[in-house]
Amino acid sequence: MKSYEVLTVYKANLDAEEVDKNIAKIEETVAGWEGKIEKTDKMGRRKLAYEIEKFNDGFFVTQVVSIPADKVKDLRRALKLNENILRTMILDVTEKAALK
Repeated sequence: MKSYEVLTVYKANLDAEEVDKNIAKIEETVAGWEGKIEKTDKMGRRKLAYEIEKFNDGFFVTQVVSIPADKVKDLRRALKLNENILRTMILDVTEKAALK
């Protein structure tokens, strides 16, 4: 399994409880693929560089996820279908972790 860093920007109008529910939903999806969430970092509300869907700020969450490489496309699709997510970015951190 490879490790990936998943940055997710949630809509600013969500409260902390709704963000936690969305994070739990992602964890369930990853667990269904026999992967695991190694680390979750809620960075909080931050200003966006530019307006997205009439939002000037968003709630940023970073997760380090271990999943099979063939499931990355499915993860990207699942995140894109979530209407509470403004933007996502998935980075392969397997090599970076090996350098430490």
